Amino acid sequence: MKDSIKKGKVTMAIAIAISCFVLMFVMLMQFKIVNQTDITAIENMRETELRTELANWKAKYEETNQKYNETAEKINEYKQTKQSNEETEKLVDDELKQVNMNLGKTDVQGDGIRIILKETENTTRADDLLMIVNSLKLAGAEAISINNERIINMSDIVDINLNNYEWFIKVNGQRILAPYEIKAIGNQTYLESALLGNGGYVDELKKQERDISIEKANNIKITKYNDEIKTKYIE
Repeated sequence: MKDSIKKGKVTMAIAIAISCFVLMFVMLMQFKIVNQTDITAIENMRETELRTELANWKAKYEETNQKYNETAEKINEYKQTKQSNEETEKLVDDELKQVNMNLGKTDVQGDGIRIILKETENTTRADDLLMIVNSLKLAGAEAISINNERIINMSDIVDINLNNYEWFIKVNGQRILAPYEIKAIGNQTYLESALLGNGGYVDELKKQERDISIEKANNIKITKYNDEIKTKYIE
């Protein structure tokens, strides 16, 4: 009897133990399934959010990049336009300076020669100054003046007769008096040779015992033509 009771208790204990094990196993499986379900949902949700966020950032990047490219293109276009305008402005400015220099409307400075013609018994006439000026032009003089009167293509160098015995010279409408100082900017050798070489007008004047001298000079200053340039026939 006692043995059967003991066997029953053992069997019951084993059954209870088995039941507890099975219960615990089921609980663990359920807990595991719940955990897996939550993690998967979270991961799925996180992945979706990340994809959405990535798509938003990509759209923002493309929009920003497009704006950057448009701005860079506008800046480049502005720089090119500005550079072109500056180059055009500089070109026009250089051409204007060259035109003004050719017209004698600007002060100039450079190497050249200085001619001094003093009065003697043989009175200096306008033709004497004209011959010297023309010789200098043919020799490539870039600027010429007589007693600080700038000589341009339209300059007049004329005798003004007071009577048969008296006269004076006008340059650019201004009366000038001896000694006559002629300044010319250009190649010093060419200018001097044109006047002193065989047949040079200064050489001819020296043969007439006229008081005339030539000297090379650096940094000669010739002032601009101050009068208004007028034309008679050009409309």
